[in-house]
Amino acid sequence: MESRTTVDGWWQRLGFALLPSRCLLCRGAGKRRRDLCAACETDLRPNATACACCGEPLALAQDWCGRCLKRRPAFQSTWAPLLYAPPLSGLLTRFKFAGDLAAGRVLAELALDHWHRQAPARPEALLPVPLHVDRLCERGYNQALELARPLARGSGITLLPDALRRERATPAQSGLSALARRRNLKGAFRVRDGIVLPAHVALVDDVMTTGATAQECALALRRAGVGRVDIWAIARAPSRN
Repeated sequence: MESRTTVDGWWQRLGFALLPSRCLLCRGAGKRRRDLCAACETDLRPNATACACCGEPLALAQDWCGRCLKRRPAFQSTWAPLLYAPPLSGLLTRFKFAGDLAAGRVLAELALDHWHRQAPARPEALLPVPLHVDRLCERGYNQALELARPLARGSGITLLPDALRRERATPAQSGLSALARRRNLKGAFRVRDGIVLPAHVALVDDVMTTGATAQECALALRRAGVGRVDIWAIARAPSRN
């Protein structure tokens, strides 16, 4: 399974050596060694004005959104450099639900580009948001792990791929309200027995929508003694009440 799911490696270098890169969005010529063209990359919308805590896109510049000021989450900050909107949302859907690993590779490359330009506070370890074993068997890979691997390599930060576990299978979050998402995920995550975690970690995921998953993961990590939990996601969607 490893050779199928890794979004970077020898087969990528071989592929670009044999065939020119091709933009996954418009099918035109891609940038050098990337399946995305410069024009389509400029169509990706940055999450430029956002809450420093939850990453919520904001209309006006301010440090924190009203929701985080009213009730502080269990995580400290969120780094989500792009908005969950077309055409990025199409790439994320293809990667997450259609097994398009080339889209995952492009997303990981974009994340690294933004990380090098606007590196957030540096944690001691990266932890992917886990999938339940049933969903992992169904999908064949954890999209959060496939993004966390190249981020860990590119940043030099330790990756702890299985420190956090999803103990309970839950219905899909898609289409649920923020309240329903919180109820759906209550107590779904647990730190693996016997593991010692550093004081500062970052959770890696593909997209942050309401923050319900991030909150439950952060609560599990804080209960295990982690002092600071940050969220790293490729994209942030406006929260739904």
